[in-house]
Amino acid sequence: MTELVLDTRTLPEPIMRMIHTKKVKVREAQGDFVITPIQDESTECPLLGMFADGKISAEKFMARKQAEKALEI
Repeated sequence: MTELVLDTRTLPEPIMRMIHTKKVKVREAQGDFVITPIQDESTECPLLGMFADGKISAEKFMARKQAEKALEI
């Protein structure tokens, strides 16, 4: 299995338009290539709460839900 990190500007134009990050990880295994976008390190967390509109991490969302549950008791 081979893995490397590429700048998205080095990809062909049709693929580059589908990816909205600056870098991608390309992995080859048994003749299949997998392209995985690499999130910018400045973003807090790629996992987001279901109704958060991308403004809150999953960890903060769960902390709020636990705090709400504690108030109900």
